[in-house]
Amino acid sequence: MANDPSTPGSPLPADRLDSLFANHPRSWQQNLYVYPVISRRSGGLSIGVNLNPDKACNFNCVYCQVDRTVPPVVRKLDLERLSLELDTMVRLVLSGELFAEGPLACTPPSHRALRDIAFSGDGEPTTSPRFLDAVRLTAELRDRHGLDHTRLVLITDAAYLDRPMVREALTVLDANNGEIWAKLDAGTETHFQLVNRPNVSLEKVIENITEAARLRPIVIQSMWMNMNGQPPPHDEVDAFAARLNQIITHGGRLQMVQIYTIARQTAESYVTPLEDDHLRHLADRVRAIVAVPVSIYS
Repeated sequence: MANDPSTPGSPLPADRLDSLFANHPRSWQQNLYVYPVISRRSGGLSIGVNLNPDKACNFNCVYCQVDRTVPPVVRKLDLERLSLELDTMVRLVLSGELFAEGPLACTPPSHRALRDIAFSGDGEPTTSPRFLDAVRLTAELRDRHGLDHTRLVLITDAAYLDRPMVREALTVLDANNGEIWAKLDAGTETHFQLVNRPNVSLEKVIENITEAARLRPIVIQSMWMNMNGQPPPHDEVDAFAARLNQIITHGGRLQMVQIYTIARQTAESYVTPLEDDHLRHLADRVRAIVAVPVSIYS
């Protein structure tokens, strides 16, 4: 049975749909690794695969929504358990049982189609030593259920895209309607350190994104926010756009740029969402500099 992403939907009050978009818990019933979310950027249902249940990450972003004050339930990845949870979740989606009751019951038909299975979660997916194995088993499950229209998405900070194991996993994604959504929140090293608090340099991230984008078009996901009540400086936005052009100039292909702001609780209280008008102005500035489609998610 192939998954059809074009199911017509009925209207839903904007506040209820916004609530679905804002509510992204990385837990579901007794699952340890797999969870469903209604994703604004995916345009419907996304099944999340958490390969970092230990909450470890090589970035420490000021806007991160992971609550690291609460100890993790489990620290290791059990591939057999992951496979079972994922298979069960897909069956619940295809049967419609996922939407029969509970927090997703109010999801409109237009957002019930399974858009993607995303490697995301409580840390950087590519840091998992079982990343390649997890991608392979997910691709096999996608094929087994006939999910021809469902993407496999890697949401990544791009720090480790050059690792041999990760590169091999990306070839599996390429063969299974895969996409890379690479984080890029800055154009200068100073802003990069301020926002992402990473373990690598901005240049390293740009190099990795460029190399990956030479082999397939990738999506850039970019978070912008107020910090201590101040929006990002204009010069930083221009520097960000210049980085995108740098990637393109060096042979990288960018499918689109997702510009968005905060929708949930953040790690640092001094970080707040950008106003809609400011976000639109920022996106327009990027469009004026870079010949790549830009989408806004407020």
